[in-house]
Amino acid sequence: MYNNIILDSIADGVFTVDNDWNITSFNKAAEKIIGISKEQAIGQKCFEVFRADICQRACLLKQTMDSNKAIVNKQINVLNTDGKKLPISITAGILKNAEGKVVGGVETFRDLSSIEILRKEIYEKYTFEDIISKNHQILKMIDILPDVASSDCSVLIEGPTGSGKELVARAIHNISSRKNKEFVAVNGGALPDNLLESELFGYVEGAFTGANKDKPGRIAIAEGGTLFLDEIGDISEAMQVKLLRFLQEKEYHPLGSNVPKKADVRIVSATNKPLEELVKKGAFRQDLFYRINVVAFTLPSLSERKEDIPLLIKHFLNRFNVKYSKQIEKISNNAEAALLNYNYPGNIRELENIIEHAFVLCRTNIINKKCLPEKVFSRNFKRIKTEQNLSPTAQIEADLITEILKKYKGNRKQTSQELQIDPSTLWRKMKKYNIVYEKPSNEMKKPFRTMSI
Repeated sequence: MYNNIILDSIADGVFTVDNDWNITSFNKAAEKIIGISKEQAIGQKCFEVFRADICQRACLLKQTMDSNKAIVNKQINVLNTDGKKLPISITAGILKNAEGKVVGGVETFRDLSSIEILRKEIYEKYTFEDIISKNHQILKMIDILPDVASSDCSVLIEGPTGSGKELVARAIHNISSRKNKEFVAVNGGALPDNLLESELFGYVEGAFTGANKDKPGRIAIAEGGTLFLDEIGDISEAMQVKLLRFLQEKEYHPLGSNVPKKADVRIVSATNKPLEELVKKGAFRQDLFYRINVVAFTLPSLSERKEDIPLLIKHFLNRFNVKYSKQIEKISNNAEAALLNYNYPGNIRELENIIEHAFVLCRTNIINKKCLPEKVFSRNFKRIKTEQNLSPTAQIEADLITEILKKYKGNRKQTSQELQIDPSTLWRKMKKYNIVYEKPSNEMKKPFRTMSI
């Protein structure tokens, strides 16, 4: 009786089972959280009451009883009586009698619904369409994106490869009055002029050998919608002229046709090259630049917005859980620290690939460092360019030291052993040849810092 009073006074749900997994006690908090009465629960198998996502494959009570070790604050999902998925945190332990014999197990659990709701609200606060960021530069762009989308002006999106330029273009389309029409993307750097022209403008039957019937171009497919011209900085000067004529006249000629066609499409362009610099060098037409550059956005690299990495990791975890039918809850603190310290030359696309790589290798519900690709932990050693002119012998020595440092991920002891020199000698040579470790941008204020191990 006193035991029941004590259990019912606890705010967390508590239940116990015997060695056959039959529920032997069930407190009031457990009744409230799961939505089933004590009378209904007692005598039933615990997996029949909780219907957790791990009951059949990785029961925590079974793990505890098999290993004789308690499990503390493990987050799982259970189904309540309404069939609704409920996030709870579980602590599992063993029950023994006076003789020390195992007679069952005990679990306490806490409802995490309110915490999950708060986490979701925070996540959604930094999510706009498919753009996920708390970076001030991105948030400033998101703030004016509805105004830009409501107009019909041309937009230029600049940023490094993999930084999310197409996501921004799609967001503009999805919140504009053109959202019910097509969003059509064309990569200007992927096709030679003749193919790019036919892709954009289409062709009529007989326009060239093999043109057995009319084929509409991407402009025609995007009629009433949005045409996304990716990598516009890579198109040739001849193609720039044809594209400029289309933007000025809002009409085009399919290949092989003398009849012009009118087009009602919104143009959003993107490039990973600084177009203004290309204009100054004469590599990109100035008149075309001003046609596509009514409103311009510049996306930072992922190394410049590292505060977004935890948000993006959570986003990719959700996506790949669906794709691979897994229940990976999170990444370990060590794995997250490694991802925060990596420089991401491939930007968000590379982070996505890294998380997918981890999903393929992960055998538990937590991604740890072992699941991450080796490159995440590689230190980037290089020589700072100086005015000094090295002799051929010194140059060979400097290159050799750099390569072996990379091989051993900056371990000076292993490097000096392979080179058969003292570690202090190695350090002096590194200083002599200006061999440094390039740290991620969030760890430094200067471009380079002398390596420390």
